[in-house]
Amino acid sequence: MIQPSIVSQHVQPSLTRKLFNMAKQFDDVIDFTLGDPDVQPHQAIKDAGCAAIQAGQTRYSQNAGLLPLRKTISSYYERSEGYKYNPDGEIIVTVGAMEGLFLSLLSMINPGDEVIIPAPYYVNYVQMVYLCHGVPVVIDNPEAEELSFNIEDVEAAITPRTKAIIINTPANPSAKLIPWNKIESLAAIAKRHDLVVISDEVYKCLIYGDEPFKSIVSIEGMRERTILINSLSKEFCMTGWRIGYVLAPEEVVATMTKLQENVCACAPLPSQYAAIEALSGKGDYSSHMVETFRTRRDFLVKGIQSIPGLSCNAPEATFYLMVNISKTGLSSEEFAVDLLKSVHVALVPGIAYGNSCDRYVRIAFTLDEEKIQEGVRRIKKFMETR
Repeated sequence: MIQPSIVSQHVQPSLTRKLFNMAKQFDDVIDFTLGDPDVQPHQAIKDAGCAAIQAGQTRYSQNAGLLPLRKTISSYYERSEGYKYNPDGEIIVTVGAMEGLFLSLLSMINPGDEVIIPAPYYVNYVQMVYLCHGVPVVIDNPEAEELSFNIEDVEAAITPRTKAIIINTPANPSAKLIPWNKIESLAAIAKRHDLVVISDEVYKCLIYGDEPFKSIVSIEGMRERTILINSLSKEFCMTGWRIGYVLAPEEVVATMTKLQENVCACAPLPSQYAAIEALSGKGDYSSHMVETFRTRRDFLVKGIQSIPGLSCNAPEATFYLMVNISKTGLSSEEFAVDLLKSVHVALVPGIAYGNSCDRYVRIAFTLDEEKIQEGVRRIKKFMETR
């Protein structure tokens, strides 16, 4: 029998996927598990992808991605945020943000290097660090600010083996932005201890307040030590198109490009042509997303707040809602499994995002209002039996 590798034994399937898979046994399930929007990409984006296929643009691109796409990404960031990245050296196109995260870690982590991950955290961060033979150091303090972390805990976790910090803002699952004073403190820590910051910013397109998003790269001295991760999955509802990208110092992108050749060669070419259209600025292809999900958010929050025994705060960003279930006396996994079996509603146990989240469950409001309404009705029915 072929024995699994040691590194593969560290990697565990996520509870998100566990509940998603369990939900498949029911025909009438309301599935709130995955951050996979039901909204379609703009027709112009779909047309661009189809036109590329019809024109025979279905072969390989450069390992770093089509240069016209990298130029488009560069122009997009200069136009929208004022950052200028060289398309021929500081940008790489990846198979979704997930591969961008993985290649970023693989490009710099040596066996035994530590990566700090503040909780709540995106479930795949820990597994990716293991895949790179690194050591994930999760900052998971139940006494910290609700659904957040303390800066003091981050600095206290730094050792001579610490190589990087991963931050996610706006954050999955907390639906919060990391406050700017914390971002400044993280930048100071990174500079003081000569650390790299991997900044996962895929949800910056879904912020419900009026304050413009600011990246850690805007702080003096951080551009050269920050790896910025983004994708088209959330901003343009292109999850299955698998297009992400990374903006980083030239030496990082050069290493990632070399690795890309040996992992998947390049991102899918028709998707890259669709991404050029999406990011071109020719049309308004994404601003309606905020209002779509704001309406759903408000509808869902009102529904959950009307159910005795449950509580929640309106998300600042993203399309996730963290629901406090502590009054039920159940663990988050017990609640999620019982709910699915009882009323066929699937959501994610908070424990998936850190021990401090075990009194929460996460709902992805990526379904239409009719399904959200039905889901709330079933959750209320479930709570009435407790």
